[in-house]
Amino acid sequence: MDLTTFIGLLAGAALVFYGIGMGNLGNFWDIQSVLIVIGGTFSALIASYPARVLKQLPKQVKVLLKNPYNPREYIEQLYELAIIARKSGLLALEEKANAMEDPFFREGLMLIVDSTTPQQVSEILNNSLDYIVERHDEITAFYEKGASYGPAFGMIGTLIGLVNMLMSMNMDDGADGIGKNMGIALITTFYGSMLANLFFIPIAKKLQVRSDEESLCRRIIIEGILAIQAGENPTFLKEKLIAYLPQYQKKEKGRKGKEAAAEED
Repeated sequence: MDLTTFIGLLAGAALVFYGIGMGNLGNFWDIQSVLIVIGGTFSALIASYPARVLKQLPKQVKVLLKNPYNPREYIEQLYELAIIARKSGLLALEEKANAMEDPFFREGLMLIVDSTTPQQVSEILNNSLDYIVERHDEITAFYEKGASYGPAFGMIGTLIGLVNMLMSMNMDDGADGIGKNMGIALITTFYGSMLANLFFIPIAKKLQVRSDEESLCRRIIIEGILAIQAGENPTFLKEKLIAYLPQYQKKEKGRKGKEAAAEED
């Protein structure tokens, strides 16, 4: 489980509150500002995106907490499947394909079991990958758009506060009105900046990281399935797929290999 996103959000909020001072927190709470900034931001987001996108948002909490895509696991699976295919033929992979939980992986295996040409396999799987990336980009764009709407509604709140301040200057309680409305003007800017920089931008970045991780695994699956269909040597296939891994994961592989060799000795 990856808690870094939520740890970062909580730590950032705690540090801001500490900087404000516990005795001064009341000065930074204003229900009108909350309604203007947070209410306005999410209202604009709802107006900007169709229901099919909004329905996917609760699922992103699970994505932030856990990354189900481990490229090394996929490489090991493809290596084992290549051994089976080399010994028993591609038809022997059908049972393995039916047991796959990953629909993308299962689709790719069934394509080669059904004797689909390599060109068609590549085209179908790459089209599926393009759709997945497009769907991820749409969700990431939701949070990026929220990061722009938050400060914008903060500015709207600032303008509202300034207008009310100017309108109250001719009243008998002008001093009190000026202080209150100036406070609203500044607090809305504060809320807008916090919402953008401590919520929307970090989440958008983490979702982009998750999307890149999934895309890497999908590319490994495509390359591995095409190699299995071509009858490549399983060991060569494994080494070729390891080349897709980031450098730090290759180093991790090297350390594990040395540890395993030491244990065997």
